[in-house]
Amino acid sequence: MTKRAYNFNAGPAALPLEVLERAQAEFVDFRNTGMSIMEMSHRGAVYESVHNEAQERLLSLLGNPKGYKVLFLQGGASTQFAMLPMNLLKEGQTASYVMTGSWAKKALSEAKLIGETQVAASSEADKYMKLPDVSNLSLLDRTAYVHLTSNETIEGTQFKSFPDTGSVPLIADMSSDIFCKPFDLNQFGMIYAGAQKNLGPSGITVVIAREELVSESPKTIPTMLRYSTHVDNNSLYNTPPSFSVYMVNEVLKWIEEQGGLAGIEQKNMKKAELLYNTIDSSGDFYRGCVDPADRSLMNVTFRLANEDLEKQFIKASEQEGFVGLKGHRSVGGLRASIYNAAPYESVKALTDFMSHFQKTNG
Repeated sequence: MTKRAYNFNAGPAALPLEVLERAQAEFVDFRNTGMSIMEMSHRGAVYESVHNEAQERLLSLLGNPKGYKVLFLQGGASTQFAMLPMNLLKEGQTASYVMTGSWAKKALSEAKLIGETQVAASSEADKYMKLPDVSNLSLLDRTAYVHLTSNETIEGTQFKSFPDTGSVPLIADMSSDIFCKPFDLNQFGMIYAGAQKNLGPSGITVVIAREELVSESPKTIPTMLRYSTHVDNNSLYNTPPSFSVYMVNEVLKWIEEQGGLAGIEQKNMKKAELLYNTIDSSGDFYRGCVDPADRSLMNVTFRLANEDLEKQFIKASEQEGFVGLKGHRSVGGLRASIYNAAPYESVKALTDFMSHFQKTNG
């Protein structure tokens, strides 16, 4: 095999090499069936065992909290932006949103199409380079739910703790930091995540929700957009993205092998500390974008003195085998996405490159 790229893509993103190699080994013949898992019926016992195993592993890594259902859906987190208010925002109620950046704005925009919304807190005045105070949210009467984005992939902010919303369900888009560290699922009515950053390949969206929230959906919305459809059919109402489910299960096995979420957090903190220290010790050659208190473990955003130097950095990094370091087109700059599967060795190689680039261009 040729040398693997230093993959810092924001999503689809790096997958653990061990998982890719396991998948390769059983790609053509899965469990001696003479078929790839992609070829077999989703109604058959072999596939269903993988499907159920993945659901069980998701809850097991969270301590097996009671009263939650795992759903495997399609359409990414972007479909959840609409599906969520369609199912949970009733007439006369208001949905409250915490505004932290690009993905929170998109979630709110979709909810506005469905019903009444409120901005419960916002850091727009700070250009989303820090997080708003959510310790004492002022919610309207008949608030259906509070929605936040746990990690803003584009801006590079991440919540370190979550608000207590009392009897109002707290719902989080965790697409870009799910399972990067331990958290208490019992704080949430629902979490959801596109898998393509920390859980597996693109094509599958994981929803974990309290059963009472998702067991009875309005009959006025399309069948496929009702949570209850997927609850009642164990996410097998239609053909699921079977290979993606299989890969999620393999990634979850790999997380267990790393010591679970506590083990993964230690590895992620070590990577992030190395990279942020390189930025902070550069004497302003590299400048972190986000308030240090709100920096993400997953998406490290930074700038250089000017855009020409940033373009030079990107070109030089690509020549050295680094992939995905260009910032999102909406904000520019530079970004290294160091999700669970990004090895420490890749981050060390990046910091060595950054030090060399500063010496030759500083």
